[in-house]
Amino acid sequence: MKFYDRDSELNALLKLYGQSKEDAKMSVLTGRRRVGKTLLSLEFVRNHKFVYLFVSKKSESLLCIEYLEEIRRVFDVPVIGEIRKFKDIFSLLLEISTKESFTLIIDEFQEFFHINKAVYSEMQHLWDLNKNRCRLNLILIGSIYSLMHKIFQNAKEPLFQRADRIFFIKPFTIKYINQILGDYGINDLKTLFDYYVFTGGIPRYIDILVTNSASSYNHILDFILEANSPFLNEGKNLLIEEFGKEYGMYFSILELISAGKTARTEIESILERNIGGYLDRLEKDYSIISKHKPINAKPNSRLQKYFITDNFLNFWFRFLYRNYSAIETKNFNYIKILLKRDYLTYCGRILEKFYHELFANTGKYNRIGSYWEKGNQNEIDLVAVNDMKKEIVIAEIKMNPSKINTGVLKQKSQRLLASYPEYRPKWIGLSLKDAVNYL
Repeated sequence: MKFYDRDSELNALLKLYGQSKEDAKMSVLTGRRRVGKTLLSLEFVRNHKFVYLFVSKKSESLLCIEYLEEIRRVFDVPVIGEIRKFKDIFSLLLEISTKESFTLIIDEFQEFFHINKAVYSEMQHLWDLNKNRCRLNLILIGSIYSLMHKIFQNAKEPLFQRADRIFFIKPFTIKYINQILGDYGINDLKTLFDYYVFTGGIPRYIDILVTNSASSYNHILDFILEANSPFLNEGKNLLIEEFGKEYGMYFSILELISAGKTARTEIESILERNIGGYLDRLEKDYSIISKHKPINAKPNSRLQKYFITDNFLNFWFRFLYRNYSAIETKNFNYIKILLKRDYLTYCGRILEKFYHELFANTGKYNRIGSYWEKGNQNEIDLVAVNDMKKEIVIAEIKMNPSKINTGVLKQKSQRLLASYPEYRPKWIGLSLKDAVNYL
């Protein structure tokens, strides 16, 4: 699959590269695995001199042997004796950059936390001493969100405030998923939505599916639910290292949220324990869930729901992890039957999210959210507000358009509109077929 999107990130990186010719610059690329951080960095340096170092899970001395070979491949530098510490590798690269400008990419940078934590303080010391005399464009890439957040945004860590820019790389928007599918000859809205449901815009997942000719819902499902599919264990592969030994509790919470248990009280009543700390870490440390409040709620309102932000993980916990016994016995047909039964209901919430993103991308509204009252009364799927023009759009979103009733929607919105007395309201119904007007 060719390279798509990332224009704003590439432009920002190019600007930092230009600045690095005066004094060294440090950029951080973070985000969940498979989102395309490495591909972005390599696309950026396609026409620049660069050194790429990958931090694999091996001893520091073996890494240094590997790194030295890579440096010698790019630069003609004499090295006397053995280098067994990364600080000496980094010092060598800083010295080279005093003579010529280049980009250094260090991928899976967070792995030094497990290999030798002292690397971070050693790098900080060398960086502070040499930054102003070097012409190095340093790009640090990390996949484990909690560790990268700790390394660069915890005031107690040595590299705190050393990065000139921190980029949180996000999945592709619906616009780019649609563009990719179009390039592969797939042009129907249903398949676009199914790709959104199953991949959430993660570039690697889209690449796997399109290169394996998964051009419809059934093709996608057949590929995901087959022996040795890369998707079957993906949730575990992504998250167990993040969560550590407490992953079982985190997985239980995420399974319940994916099944529609979105209130803290609901989850606690099932698990029979206080989960406030877990929810807080899932939201703030791991960035896996988000907390939603009604669009007109006050900041201290306790009326809130939790949702998994990543569509793929939501699907994985709802249908794969929840039915892992069937996967282990290779009874994939059982899960397909479940999906056939539950898919439309499951997709109702995803279609709401789909339209929230589409409305956000129009640039017409400064606030977009949903609305409900205590006890989940008078739920409204989408509320889009333009405070400058004093306009408010109130939408009911259904997979089945025959179930949309704008009359009932007007009744449900009475208390909401009391908060917007001078605004012009517009009530609309949206199903998947209407998405063509927003793409």
